[in-house]
Amino acid sequence: MKRRHPACVVALCALAATVVGHRALAQAPAGPAADTPVVYAADVVGIIHPVAVEYMTRVMDEADAAGAALVVFTLRTPGGLLESTRLIVTRMLGAKTPIAIFVGPSGERAASAGFILTIAADIAAMAPGTHIGAAHPVSASGGEVPDETMAQKATEDVAAWVRTLAKGRSRNVELAELAVNESRAFTEAEALAAEPPLIDLVAADLRDLLRQLDGRTVARFDGGTTTLRTAGAEIVELEPTFAQRILSAIAHPNVAFILLSLGVLGLTVELWNPGAILPGVVGALCLVLAFFALQVLPVNYAGVLLIALGLLLFGLEIKITSFGLLTVGGVVSLILGSLMLIDSPMPEMQLSLDFVIPVILGFTAIAGFLVRLGIRAQRQRAFSGSTAMVGLDARSLTALAPGAQGQVRLRGEIWRATSGDAIEPGDRVVVTGVEGLTLTVRKR
Repeated sequence: MKRRHPACVVALCALAATVVGHRALAQAPAGPAADTPVVYAADVVGIIHPVAVEYMTRVMDEADAAGAALVVFTLRTPGGLLESTRLIVTRMLGAKTPIAIFVGPSGERAASAGFILTIAADIAAMAPGTHIGAAHPVSASGGEVPDETMAQKATEDVAAWVRTLAKGRSRNVELAELAVNESRAFTEAEALAAEPPLIDLVAADLRDLLRQLDGRTVARFDGGTTTLRTAGAEIVELEPTFAQRILSAIAHPNVAFILLSLGVLGLTVELWNPGAILPGVVGALCLVLAFFALQVLPVNYAGVLLIALGLLLFGLEIKITSFGLLTVGGVVSLILGSLMLIDSPMPEMQLSLDFVIPVILGFTAIAGFLVRLGIRAQRQRAFSGSTAMVGLDARSLTALAPGAQGQVRLRGEIWRATSGDAIEPGDRVVVTGVEGLTLTVRKR
């Protein structure tokens, strides 16, 4: 047998590796060219709360790490929490990547906290038919701050912050302040036509926005400048994580309310029927989720206390004979507490009466059914033990004189018995009491 030369083997291996490598490259998906700009895009929809902070911060972090040309947040929001807005603005001002806020699509708005985010962005853009503004601060319960001095302090604090942001972005300071002090709102045409303008441009959609921004020089908040290159940019759309989508979905007044109701109902069923396990587990899970939602929503704690009072009255109904008064009080307390739970001028953050009433009626029906079962169980005759013998028929085996003992037959067994009546052998008697192994009977 001939021995192959080692050099031939090496050459063959090299050739095979080259062919495989070329095939792999041919089958690999084509990535962006080295000079193709990358734009990170994300939709921010709904209330600005800690979940929105986490989502927007993640987008900016990934864009900075990837060296993206621009980050575009398509924003549509009724507003949100002031502290969450401050966290987002702080991260936006410190981002290496320029940040654009695009209020869209047409017909949407960026009110309150959304207005502040728009003013703070490197690029502020709006779609036709949108509006921004109405950034007057409200209390933690969503209404006006009750104390006039505190209300003035809160308004002045936000107004000064907005003035700083507008001046740093060379935007209309006077109109920005009016949006805070007088809750003024502005259409896209009014915002662009102001002198100086509140926004930088009006765009139909994201692609139109990138087309208009190509070659534009942007002044950063720290005084530096950046020239945007967005022509033919690859758009990387970042979606919220699964956890963020779940938490954002439950951070809604109606969802939080139904979770709170289901949680309390589950624990109530578990307490009335210990060992059922499933109602307790589901109830505890719903309560944890409800507490998270209430943590990020403006909550009126008087409403929480009224809901707790209503549930307590439902629980007392099974222990106290009130002829339904406790149940009625519980229903009224639940309705009032539900209406007061979240009090906000924004429709998106209000509990709808059309939603609250069916939930409370359903809860009341379930609670009433459980109360009825409990009362029926208390009134039901016992089937075991000495208590179960009361009311049963027996037959006397001996004569029973008042105060004297005799014998009776009950369920095939012979028992000692006493009676206050004179009873003859063979008479039918009824058990009226049990004491140890002695029955108390009376003549039927």
